[in-house]
Amino acid sequence: MVFAKASAASLAVKAAAWSEPAQRFLKRCADAGNLEACYILGMIRFYCLGSRSSGAALLARAAVGGHAAALYSLAVIQFNGSGGAKSDRDLRAGAALCARAAALGHVDALRELGHCLQDGYGVRRDPGEGRRLLVAANARELTLALAAAAASRHPFAAALPLGSAGAGGCPLLSDFGWSLPEAEPHAANQFMVDWWASRGAQAAAAKKPGTGGDSDGDGAELRLCSHVRCGRRETRRHEFRRCSVCGAANYCSRACQALDWKRAHKAQCVPMDRWLLAAANAGEAAPQ
Repeated sequence: MVFAKASAASLAVKAAAWSEPAQRFLKRCADAGNLEACYILGMIRFYCLGSRSSGAALLARAAVGGHAAALYSLAVIQFNGSGGAKSDRDLRAGAALCARAAALGHVDALRELGHCLQDGYGVRRDPGEGRRLLVAANARELTLALAAAAASRHPFAAALPLGSAGAGGCPLLSDFGWSLPEAEPHAANQFMVDWWASRGAQAAAAKKPGTGGDSDGDGAELRLCSHVRCGRRETRRHEFRRCSVCGAANYCSRACQALDWKRAHKAQCVPMDRWLLAAANAGEAAPQ
């Protein structure tokens, strides 16, 4: 009973403190029916430890129980065919899972489903409904940001201008030049971000005993989602979508791409032909 009712705070295991006892604790909570534990351990196993089957099974258990984040994560896995080949992608299943998560108010699922409807990706194209869901996602994001600001006694009127020190805020408000405190990432996402950061690019590309890092078999690098608060990493080469303009950013989902565009990439994105030309010019100018 105690494990079944373990709080989200007690389940928020840090990557730096990951150990066999920590995994056993999460497993006992998951076995007791704690959906949050199922989700966190499922994400860690699937994306960090390389245990795709057991990770997906834990995510499915949480999803069956109505865990919105688990439903959305399974949708991302279906959209990308994560853990398998490109031919394993199931767009219709991904859209269906996304719709269930969106119905539970999951912001990223609302945003993802909105883009799917606009593009006809896994569902019948419906631009009007897609726009409605994107507006709903923005409205919910703003509501959550305001709630976080109120909880931290950060008044809306005193929101920090973008560019101020420490002001990485609500992406919705970036178009207006203001930023509210950004909601903290989910414990599972924070774990993945810290896990891969601690291992570096080399460990993210080549499998090492005990680290959970792996490659696609020929040592090629597997890339992280460019949205800094996501933490998902490819399970095979070229699994994630790339920015069609610069080709330098990689995203596990349309939702992460939309968020990162508002958050940072809009200011960083440089058309590929422009930087190729700059590189060529730099080469010509180099002394012989």
